[in-house]
Amino acid sequence: MWLSSRIYSGEFSRGEDLVMNEQKYTSKSIEIELDYVKSASVLYGSISDFPNKALVIDFTRPLSLISTLAGQRDGIETVGNNNFFPAFWQIGENIGLEEITEYICRFAGRPKKKSSFLFTGVNMDSLAVKRESFKDMEVYAIVTAGVTSNSVRMSADEGMFYELGTINIILLPNVRLTRRAMQRAVISATEAKTAALQDLDIRSKYSPLYHQATGTGTDNILVVEGNGKNIDNAGGHSKMGELIARAVYLAVSDGISKQNGIVRKRDIFQRLEEREIPIFGLVDLAGLKNYEDKKKLTAALEGVLLDPRYASFLELSLSISDDYERGLISDLTTYEAFCKQIAEDISGNHISFIDRFIGDESMPLVPRMAFNAIFNGLFNTEAFL
Repeated sequence: MWLSSRIYSGEFSRGEDLVMNEQKYTSKSIEIELDYVKSASVLYGSISDFPNKALVIDFTRPLSLISTLAGQRDGIETVGNNNFFPAFWQIGENIGLEEITEYICRFAGRPKKKSSFLFTGVNMDSLAVKRESFKDMEVYAIVTAGVTSNSVRMSADEGMFYELGTINIILLPNVRLTRRAMQRAVISATEAKTAALQDLDIRSKYSPLYHQATGTGTDNILVVEGNGKNIDNAGGHSKMGELIARAVYLAVSDGISKQNGIVRKRDIFQRLEEREIPIFGLVDLAGLKNYEDKKKLTAALEGVLLDPRYASFLELSLSISDDYERGLISDLTTYEAFCKQIAEDISGNHISFIDRFIGDESMPLVPRMAFNAIFNGLFNTEAFL
């Protein structure tokens, strides 16, 4: 289907050529307890012969909102987030935002002029809904988050093209945010999203060895004004800003866990994979020529990394590496001594000199030192002497 949609995107976008009717087949309710929310559900069906899932939230009356995708909108009765099947994205790139929105509204059965949707490649079954409250004030953050295909570090990575991924955030307060407060809420939500990515150590897809991600290249936020007493500030020093940030932080973290399986306490093998440091690639860098020797070293390296002491050493090294590359650490003398101690712990012998088995300078200095320590330890054990 993916190949067909890329070659015949025009045919897939013509209604008369469709095999299945564009329709919704079933739905799943989402619980949102706000007086202006009439209903909320995920609709399942098809668009252009591809599976489609859409979060649809209907209001009891028209409301204003700010969307980083569609701008300021008034008189909106429906908001949502649509998960297009990956093969549809080629069609979407050809037809543009306005026509994509028409597809979604037609699928959901809602008028385009009174609707505002975000769209994503993230599975709507990975939807995260978090509510935070203080006294009579509360806010919902409704999030889909995918970070493995186009996560970026703004200010470091180059913008080149549009990919699947996306962190989409919808904010629903139980008070009425002024225009000023809605605009400020975008900043509070963005900072909380980035904090969640930092705390999970989400890596930039484009420079994973060196940079944590600050977001993806296609993130969007939709802030609904809400209903109730007026709130004119949703910034960092305000209680509403705090609630927004906490809800977004939790929802982004939960959404990433559901969509990508990334949690804080993940093993060192996954952490290395996220940095694009493969075990077999490390063994190749060690300079062994014989296949059996490579196989033995691979098993030995995996065995060392299964030991919590050495896994923790490598986790610490990755953290030190990020700070060293940012210029927050300038002297590695103490770390160098630590690496030598680790090598001797692994070998069980005194090691007078640390050989450079990995000299590839495309790898940052600190992990290079860490793996050289591990390899020195392994090559000084009885199995390799």
